[in-house]
Amino acid sequence: MALVEATAEGLLCAAGGFYIDPTGSVTRAVVTHAHADHARPGSVEYVCAESSLEVLRARLGDEVTLVGLGYGERRRFGDVVLSLHPAGHVLGSAQVRIEHEREGVWVVSGDYKRERDPTCAPFEALPCDTFVSEATFGLPVYSWPDPTEVVRELFAAWRAERAHPTLVFCYAFGKAQRILAHLAELTDEPVLLHGAMEKLTAAYRRSGVTLAKTEPVSDSASRSDYAGRLVLCPPSAHRSPWMKRFKSPQTAFASGWMAVRGQKTRRGYEHGFVLSDHADWPSLVRTVEQTGAKRVLVTHGSSEALARYLREARGLDAVPLGQLYEGDEGEP
Repeated sequence: MALVEATAEGLLCAAGGFYIDPTGSVTRAVVTHAHADHARPGSVEYVCAESSLEVLRARLGDEVTLVGLGYGERRRFGDVVLSLHPAGHVLGSAQVRIEHEREGVWVVSGDYKRERDPTCAPFEALPCDTFVSEATFGLPVYSWPDPTEVVRELFAAWRAERAHPTLVFCYAFGKAQRILAHLAELTDEPVLLHGAMEKLTAAYRRSGVTLAKTEPVSDSASRSDYAGRLVLCPPSAHRSPWMKRFKSPQTAFASGWMAVRGQKTRRGYEHGFVLSDHADWPSLVRTVEQTGAKRVLVTHGSSEALARYLREARGLDAVPLGQLYEGDEGEP
C-alpha cells in the first residue's frame, strides 16, 4: 500500500482520512501553504501551521474552519501521526510528516526553498523513508544568488532612478512581502503597493513580520507624484491600463525565471532580479540527500529530469508523481 497516493482530488492519505492540498472540496484538507493552487475553498476543515492562520483567512475568508498546529506538534489522525514542519517557502508554509506503523515515515514537502527569508521559518530537513519533492526549478541551469544581494541590487536600481517611478512586478503573496522585509533593513522610505497586495501584506504584519513601510497606489495622485517612487505590483498588471498612471516607469521582474538569459527581454522588462521562493537545483539535490530517503516522488515543474537524475546518479527509487499544482503567478 502507498501511504500517500495521487488521486483526482489531490494527494490522499487514506490511512489518516485526509487530503494534502486537495484540488476540490473534501472533509479534511491538510494545507502546506496559502498559495491559491494549494489552498482552495470549499473543504469542511483545514489543518495548517499556526503561522499560516492569518494568510489563510485572508485567502479563504473568516468563516473557514482552521485547525492550527505548531511546528513539530504531533496529532493522530486515524492510523497515522501527523506533524507539520517549516518549508521556508512563504509565511506559514509547512512540510507534512506522516508516520505509520508499517509504511514508515513519509514527508510531503509542498513548495520549499533553502535560502534566507526574513518572513518565514527556515526549512527543516526531515529524515524519512519516502520524500515527496517539488521540482519547479528542477534543472541544473537554476542556481540562485544570495537573495540579500539581489534585493540590494533592486534597491540600487530604484535609488538610481529619481526622475521616474520604478515598478517591480512580483507575486502578490510571498515574493512581495519578502522584498519588503529585505527593504526594511535598507530604508525607511515607504513603498507603494498595488491593491492586490494590500490585504496579504496586512496579514503578514498581523502575524508579526517586520516589513518596510507601505502606502497604497492612489487613483487620485498625479503622474508626477510617482517620480522616484518604488511600486510593487503583480505580473498581471504588466502592460495593463493600470500602468497608464505612471510616467515613463522603469520596470523589473523578480522571479527565478530571470536566471535564464534573455527572459527579461522576452517578457518586456528592463531589469530582471533572480529571486525565487522555490528551491534551485543544488538545493533540491542537497535536500533529498539530507532526508536519507530511499524513495523519492517528484511533482511539479521538471519532475522527469530530477527523478531521472536521482535514479541514475544517486541510485534512488525516484519517479515523477505528476503535475499536481498550477504554479505560482509569475513562476508557472
